[in-house]
Order: sequence, then C-alpha cells, then structure tokens
Amino acid sequence: MSGEAWSLAGKVALVTGGARGIGRSIALLLAERGADVAVLDLDTDRLAAVVAEIEGLGRRSIPVVADVSREADTLEAVSAVEAGLGPVQILVNNAGLTRDGLVARMSEADWDLVVDVSLKGSFLLSKAVSRSMMKQRSGSIINMASVVGRRGNAGQVNYSAAKAGLIGLTKSLARELAPRNVRVNAIAPGYIQTEMTAALSETVRDAIVGSTPLGRMGMPQDVAEAIAFLASDASGFITGVVLPVDGGLGI
Repeated sequence: MSGEAWSLAGKVALVTGGARGIGRSIALLLAERGADVAVLDLDTDRLAAVVAEIEGLGRRSIPVVADVSREADTLEAVSAVEAGLGPVQILVNNAGLTRDGLVARMSEADWDLVVDVSLKGSFLLSKAVSRSMMKQRSGSIINMASVVGRRGNAGQVNYSAAKAGLIGLTKSLARELAPRNVRVNAIAPGYIQTEMTAALSETVRDAIVGSTPLGRMGMPQDVAEAIAFLASDASGFITGVVLPVDGGLGI
C-alpha cells in the first residue's frame, strides 16, 4: 500500500473534545498527516492553544466553542467549519465525560449529562455532517466508544450505557451511509493515561495494569494512531468496525 493512502492531505477534519488529552493528540496527529483541523471544545483557553499548535504545523485550524448535546450548537459548529475550512470530510466524535457512581445513588442529572454528551452529541454531529458527506460521496465518521461499552464496569452505568449506545450507533449508521461511500467506525480504548485516569489511586492503577495483557496503560498517541488510520484511505474497505485499543484488556 502506498504512503499516499495514509496521507490526509487536502482533507478537513472536525475533532470534538479536542482541547486536551486524547482529543488533543488526535487533532495534532491528523494535522501532522496533512489535514486541516477544526477543534471543538468548551475550554476556550486550551482550545486556542491547540489551534496555535496545529497552525504551527503549517495546517489551517479554527476553534469551535459548542455544546455538542444541543442541536442548534452542532449545526452552527458545522456551518462554522464549512465557512472557515470547507466541508467536513473527517468527523471524530471524541467529546465525553464521566460522572461515576453506583446506580442506587446516581442522579438523573448525572445520567443525562453523560449520555447527552457522549451519545446524543455523536448522533447530532453525525447527522449534521452526513448530508454533505453523502453529497461528496466520501467521508469518515469515527466514534469514541470504550472497553467498558463492550464489557461494562461497576460504578459507571451511565458511561457504559453511553459507550455501548455508540457501538450501536456506529454499526447502524455504517449501514445507512455505506451506499454513498461514507464510512463509520468506532475506537474502543482501554485505560489511557490522561487527566481523567491520573485521578485514580495508585492501587486502582496497579490493578488496571495488572489486568491488561500488554502490562501498561495506553497513551493518547496510541488512540490517535488508530483514529488516523480509520480516517485515511488506507482503511477504505473498513466500515462498521469497533477497533479495540486496550492492550488486550477486552480479550
């Protein structure tokens, strides 16, 4: 396979939750591979910093401040990207958060927030870009699922349900859009070293590493590399797939 198949030159990408952690790594790697990248987040300071980093790589970038759980925001976000960079050809639905707790104590608000950002937000943005992608007869949508969406996790019924829902969304949307050559896939990371996992106790972190066959936690770059592959023409015959990036945790 030629190196050109891995290149993202000339493509426009939109990465949600792109101001920090995994999202930042994704946005920067897509830019390194040649894409112009719109970065969506609510953290305006970090958002500006990531956009500056992308521009420093010689690529175009714009910041997009939006709440992905609100349809009006998602429509405005996509319009802003189209006006500033061009039609979205790569959508990475990475935005998400946690509000962990046992089900008997979980509030409705914590359930709604996690599901609305991770699952509803991915639905709304996929809907917002799908018409343009179908018209172009080209596009790649990549959803950020999780190993806990495949196997569950005590204390995370909201997060697990949202990520499991993303897997269903991915497979159904892949079938809908395939006739127009638009591919839809998902990544299912295991435990990745980010600010979120840094808050875990040493005992919990040791237990995670001990149960991971490769014997370590993942790095944001591990996830970003998988995203870049699914965004590229190198994966042109792959759709409806949930790719584990978990060090074997989900085996």
